[in-house]
Amino acid sequence: MKRIAILAFSAIAYVVFLATFVYLIAFLSGLAIVPYDVDQGGSARPALAAAAIDLVLILIFAVQHSSMARPWFKRWWTRLVPSAVERSAYVLAASLALILLFAGWHPIPGIVWTTSGVIAAMLWALFAAGWLLVLVSTFLISHFELFGLKQAWNHWCDRIEASPTFYTPWLYRLVRHPLYLGFFLAFWATPTMTLGHLLFATGMSAFMLVAIQFEERDLIATFGEVYVRYRRRTGMLLPRLFQRGA
Repeated sequence: MKRIAILAFSAIAYVVFLATFVYLIAFLSGLAIVPYDVDQGGSARPALAAAAIDLVLILIFAVQHSSMARPWFKRWWTRLVPSAVERSAYVLAASLALILLFAGWHPIPGIVWTTSGVIAAMLWALFAAGWLLVLVSTFLISHFELFGLKQAWNHWCDRIEASPTFYTPWLYRLVRHPLYLGFFLAFWATPTMTLGHLLFATGMSAFMLVAIQFEERDLIATFGEVYVRYRRRTGMLLPRLFQRGA
């Protein structure tokens, strides 16, 4: 019964993630296919009040996303829940934090830039490329493990989890964090940038830059000099034209 519950929980967490991921794309696209998006919906508030609420929502997501990914939290958390659902619980919590952001977001009017024609089409193409890059990056490093399904399936099959191994498939040979690069493109590439969208993009970008530092510290602790050498020769978000060290 416990195995069925773990597998069911992981499947539910994954479905919630997929729905949240699709909603996030719609939330930023402004295509009016969801009840609330970054530029419309929510109750009207003064700009400063709206910005304060929106920043708190971003902070809630950032704290949850970074703290639950840290080794010290995992050690504590797996004393309370089976290790097979640790990742799925993280994925579900991150999805719920984003759902809270969607529900509580307050648009801030005001145009920062607006484009049309070829430039707008190019920005839409970058927007789509960003999301595609996010998805491709997850599959390059084991999509189903990243979102907790592999751990639940291994538990169902009585398989022992393999020790983490360091490898750099395709895009990871060019940049260390192609997944984050995809999010940067998706958050910033828009034909019409409003003040509310700018706040979202800036807040999320700041979170990602901080999150990368925490993640790389953990990776160095896990893989040691191997990751240090990889970091020296590979750019964080953009390829290095001139590599440092062989």
